[in-house]
Amino acid sequence: MTAQPDTRAPAAAASVGAFKAAFGGHPAGVSVITAGSATGPVGITASSVASVSAEPPILAFSLASMSGSAAAIAAADSLVVHLLTAVDLGLARTFASPATKRFTGSMAWTWLETGEPLLQHAGYALRCRVLSRTPAGGSLLLAAMVQEVIAPLEPGEPLVYHSRSFHRLGLHTELPGS
Repeated sequence: MTAQPDTRAPAAAASVGAFKAAFGGHPAGVSVITAGSATGPVGITASSVASVSAEPPILAFSLASMSGSAAAIAAADSLVVHLLTAVDLGLARTFASPATKRFTGSMAWTWLETGEPLLQHAGYALRCRVLSRTPAGGSLLLAAMVQEVIAPLEPGEPLVYHSRSFHRLGLHTELPGS
């Protein structure tokens, strides 16, 4: 087998710009994380949610801000992670903008019996109990155990974030040989 030439650029220092460029080109699933707070329901859009363990079911995500809705989610003991689909683009945009009103009369949502706000949307919803909060640089990393999986009637095409914008990920995009 013949060695192929390395076509990558020379290694760059792990600067903020280089790090952002690396992850900016790496697609991530889009979620909305909701929780109840003393002032009412709160929620944020996140692209940092990751599966950590299947047994027991644990996920993790990070919060880059400690103000507003993010601060309330950081303090919550329980929350709901809504895994968004392409038809949920409006929800992703609503919860990504701090200036947009959330949980209005025109938004379909309800309170779960356990006290968390549940969005009526096309994807899965994972009701979780927070296990740990770990400072990581300027962010906070939360690990949470999934207590309940609320499945959609029909899962849709996932919504992903790539190159600073939202995209639909088709269900039939499997690469040959995978």
